Amino acid sequence: MAEPAGPGSADATLLLMPAWTRGVSSHLGIKVVTVFPDNGRRGLPSIYGQYLLLDGATGASLALLDGTMLTKRRTACASGLASRYLSRPASRRLLMIGTGALAPQLIRVHAKVRPIEEVAIWGRRPERAADLARELSESLPRALGRAISVHAAADRQAAVAAADIVSCATLSKTPLVEGDWLREGQHIDLVGAYTPQMRESDDRAVWRARVYVDTRAGALKEGGDIVQPLANGTIDEDDIIADLFELARGQQTGRLPGDAASITLFKSVGAALEDLAAAELAVGG
Repeated sequence: MAEPAGPGSADATLLLMPAWTRGVSSHLGIKVVTVFPDNGRRGLPSIYGQYLLLDGATGASLALLDGTMLTKRRTACASGLASRYLSRPASRRLLMIGTGALAPQLIRVHAKVRPIEEVAIWGRRPERAADLARELSESLPRALGRAISVHAAADRQAAVAAADIVSCATLSKTPLVEGDWLREGQHIDLVGAYTPQMRESDDRAVWRARVYVDTRAGALKEGGDIVQPLANGTIDEDDIIADLFELARGQQTGRLPGDAASITLFKSVGAALEDLAAAELAVGG
């Protein structure tokens, strides 16, 4: 649900994401998230959230978790899981587009999944990209136990062309990754643009790529990077090769061994089941 946040402000969004499991140790859970795009100008996070985990047999409350941290970690892990199936195993250069709360989580996960040696960070505020690069230059090599170069990128087009993996986590309404900039073998990880009006990639990028999503139901309805090219005929639903469930079950294939030519694109919009699984893991149940 979107509502005006005030005169002259971008629309704010309230998200309610329930999920449940059945069985011996069943659980219910719901995440409440607010998104206020103008909060960056106030020096505040754009996204806040809380997660309530309940016992599936009695409805009793089990835990109240930081929904913002839960979202950051499960979202990054979903992208990391997709990368295992879709990026080239030898990928060594990562570009992070966006400098918000998700950016460091995504960088850490991608660098853990693949032997990343170089991380470039691009943001609309160059000073924030530089700050994040300095922060990760110290913490990332220590966490992973290997040398990793981290720097801010000024030229987005050149940074996209140089990267093996491009990860985006923004609230952009205009494409930040253009298809003409892409080269063979790249993997594109699109995490932001969670409404039909938002986009992080243009039509040509989607047309050139082998397209995968976290869930078909979510991506076909919510993610502008999928909704818009479907609406204008750039792709059709059959062009979406698989979702994460199908990849994990082996029902569909990702990047085949030795495939250094395909461009793969993963669109994540988030799923309530991911939140519930992360909450269960956090409380050890």
